[in-house]
Amino acid sequence: MERAPFRPMNFGVTRVQVRDGAAGVRYVQAEASLPDYPTRLTDRFAHWAAVAPSRPFLARRTRRPDGTTGDWRPIDYGEAWLAARAIAQALLDRGLSVERPVAILSENSLEHALMSLGCMLAGIPFTPVSPAYALVSRDFEKLRHVLAVTTPGLVFAADARYESALRATVDPGTELVMGEGRLDSRDTTPLAALLQTPVTPEVDQAIAATGPDTIVKFLFTSGSTKLPKAVINTQKMWCANQQQMVVSMPVLAEAPPVLVDWLPWNHTFGGNHNVGMVIFHGGTLYIDDGKPTPALMGETLRNLREISPTVYFNVPTGFEAIARAMQTDDALRRTLLAKVRMFFYSGAALAQPIWDSLWDAQEREVGERIVMGTGLGMTESAPFAVFITNPEVRAGDIGVPAAGLVLKLVDIDGKTEVRYGGPNITPGYWRAPDQTAEAFDEEGFFRTGDAVRWIDPSNLHLGLRFDGRIAEDFKLATGTFVSVGPLRARIIAAGAPTVQDAVITGLNRHEVGAMIFPSPALRSLAGVSPDMPMAEVLAHPRVREHFQSLVDSLSAQGTGSANRIARLSVLEQPPSLDLGEVTDKGSINQRAVLHHRAAMVDALHAGSLPGVFLPRP
Repeated sequence: MERAPFRPMNFGVTRVQVRDGAAGVRYVQAEASLPDYPTRLTDRFAHWAAVAPSRPFLARRTRRPDGTTGDWRPIDYGEAWLAARAIAQALLDRGLSVERPVAILSENSLEHALMSLGCMLAGIPFTPVSPAYALVSRDFEKLRHVLAVTTPGLVFAADARYESALRATVDPGTELVMGEGRLDSRDTTPLAALLQTPVTPEVDQAIAATGPDTIVKFLFTSGSTKLPKAVINTQKMWCANQQQMVVSMPVLAEAPPVLVDWLPWNHTFGGNHNVGMVIFHGGTLYIDDGKPTPALMGETLRNLREISPTVYFNVPTGFEAIARAMQTDDALRRTLLAKVRMFFYSGAALAQPIWDSLWDAQEREVGERIVMGTGLGMTESAPFAVFITNPEVRAGDIGVPAAGLVLKLVDIDGKTEVRYGGPNITPGYWRAPDQTAEAFDEEGFFRTGDAVRWIDPSNLHLGLRFDGRIAEDFKLATGTFVSVGPLRARIIAAGAPTVQDAVITGLNRHEVGAMIFPSPALRSLAGVSPDMPMAEVLAHPRVREHFQSLVDSLSAQGTGSANRIARLSVLEQPPSLDLGEVTDKGSINQRAVLHHRAAMVDALHAGSLPGVFLPRP
């Protein structure tokens, strides 16, 4: 059947220049040039506060005592500007600096945003800390590490839920500012006190003193088997990256964007890419308190029934839930598709069945398809680096470099690593000179560890495909390389929607195995209650037959030992945040899972792990 046309959207970078370097090295850059960009993102904030002070900037639903959400509470640009200036003055009065910055323990919220903006105006770095380090973690090891690396002079916490973590990790001499409520264990300062600070000319002097090399924030990497690193984010990185985004995605500049977004601000996708986009273009961000989990996805769907975004960002699990809901939810289809010009996913592979389901709903509702944008980036690139060139995208396509960014393609052991050089690349890791030196090559290009290959070697302008993480790839005992990224994507696609993610095993063994993290859809397949223990779900005859058929299919598709799944297990226990197996954005860390579940891997390949699925003859 012929597909409906795409809703019109221009692509700003569609051609590249490629030149050869030393043996096994090529350099790729966009033909499009990077226009001048602002010195500071705060200049864009000041601009919109002056020309559109009553335009909604941020909005979040109010909270009821029972934990449910109420109506939207907006803050316009004028209000946010005045509040941020008062907070900036309060921070300057306390003598905070790059050596004594601000740490923020909070989910996305209006208060979190105002604290961040106040820091930016004052030229004082801030660190948005993963709330899970304080609210989910039991040992607080990563929170201690974050605070030890940054040595904050002030810690902001949203509310008393953080008390245990604060009591265990924050020095008694460090000031605590509370968004609401107070702590029983120590004195705190209410955020309201900072907002009432009289503003002096010192704030304008502080703004003027900031420049392109001023550190805005420290964003911590997820970490794998090691503790996370503090990525330095400067004004230049952020501003250059926002301008790069406009060149690649001209739709962003056509009208102030409207976002409905849950992506956490302690991650670069939510905190740099999306928040920066809103400030740069004078848009509006509706803070979504939902999340792509069974307990919280309903809140996201509720918000998308009320607010029509102009661009919409999510991770594959979020789009999977939206695709299912749009099959029957008329209000969701109507509102979500009314004004949106582009969907965008990142973080993992989007299975083709999910893609097809989204397109089916779009064609039925509006008679056209919405472009699904994607690319490649990372915390160290602020994060936008590579973006698609046309709407006909297949899972795994990432496209071409952003304007002003040079990709260095380096052949390594049969793979091609992509390295970055450009104005959006971090100068390094805070207080970690050895790790910084290791991260850059002899020409100053950042080593991403990501592998790529050409979509079509006969037409390089189509760009690149993601080819996995070089550090994840391994050899079998026979010396055969296993390319983990493509194999993992194939398993997720074949197992959709019951496979949340997969970890590939087989290092120094004779065959490849897979450990599956199941999705909530598995309970629907079994027709059991949502609260049934996972062990009982996995024992259900319908579930066992499903995974038996999956391993049969995957094994049959294999063309050799390196891509044939010879054994498969489905994990009862979800990935652990404390152990670094998963980020709070939901991304699985293959190396951490293999490290912490080494005994299970051994049992899987030894044939002693209960419940293993082997291909039928």
